[in-house]
Amino acid sequence: MKAAVTTKLFSPPTALKSGGKISNYFSSVPRLHSSNFSQIYSSIHLNSVKSIKKAQVAMSSMSATYKPEEARVPPAIPLPKPPITKFKIGLCQFLVASDKERNIARARKAIEEAAQQGAQLVLLPEIWNSPYSNDCFPLYAEDINAGGSASPSTAMLSELSQRLKITIVGGSIPERSGDKIFNTCCVFGADGTIKGKHRKIHLFDIDIPGKMTFMESKTLTAGESPTIVDTDVGRIGIGICYDIRFQELAAIYAARGAHLLCYPGAFNMTTGPLHWELLQRARAADCQLYVATCSPARDSTANYVAWGHSTLVGPFGEILATAEHEEVTVVAEVDYSFIEQRRTNLPFQKQRRGDLYQLVDVQRLNSVG
Repeated sequence: MKAAVTTKLFSPPTALKSGGKISNYFSSVPRLHSSNFSQIYSSIHLNSVKSIKKAQVAMSSMSATYKPEEARVPPAIPLPKPPITKFKIGLCQFLVASDKERNIARARKAIEEAAQQGAQLVLLPEIWNSPYSNDCFPLYAEDINAGGSASPSTAMLSELSQRLKITIVGGSIPERSGDKIFNTCCVFGADGTIKGKHRKIHLFDIDIPGKMTFMESKTLTAGESPTIVDTDVGRIGIGICYDIRFQELAAIYAARGAHLLCYPGAFNMTTGPLHWELLQRARAADCQLYVATCSPARDSTANYVAWGHSTLVGPFGEILATAEHEEVTVVAEVDYSFIEQRRTNLPFQKQRRGDLYQLVDVQRLNSVG
């Protein structure tokens, strides 16, 4: 049974009901003189100031109790001023074949296209010089430290970054170091030198019966260190594909003052539709910074089929630019001023409960100790 709803209608004054003029009625209403208004405004303003001060005192008291600065150990580094506030990023999504020379040529062309469109930072896919296969990783692996002919993929990236005067986050390639093989991403500065090298920390070992089984640990060795790099376009935290699933790594990068997280990746046709966009937006929203990803284009004839959908996400978790699954170079603008704006709008970094939980950056803690 529905409850009865009573509507109270406006009832005009008796003077109007009996034919009185509206002007006569309103002339009888006391007017608010400017002096009265000033007094009322001053009173309201004073009360507002008092309320704000009370709120600030309450927030200060809460901060003292909740200890947000202790939620990060060591304490988080304040966001540094970037060398540049606005710039364009290029996401180079291209097909990866079994011919390494052809892959290198495709990467070169995509980087040049991005630079021609004004990109000052270019991101490549995961394992872009080799098919994504445990059988192929050892065959296509390069000695990055030796460089030159021992690593034609990184030699090309070094040459292009210097010639085009851009920063390149070089996706990833199989790296041979002694008797070990790593899934490695190199970051090149505009002078052509390697500014940082990230070895995939979390290996992709999964088993979804009837859909996807892959064990990177059969051939690859896990990296041992988070990687954050100061570049001409800001401080960048690096992860590779499966690393994006671990929000602790992203949180460590944010606590180290990163402006942008870059994840070359190759999600597949099982996990891609479900998690690829979700994880990118989650990491961006968690940390209130930019997240950029780059995947190989989809080759439905390959043994491992990549999902594609290279994407740039803003610090509010919003999709700023994205691809479908075909070969394409996506160029979009990054504006770091939105990081501070979002953190001011939604200041949860100052509302953490250091009295209840802590994220420990073991590497930083050991270096401080």
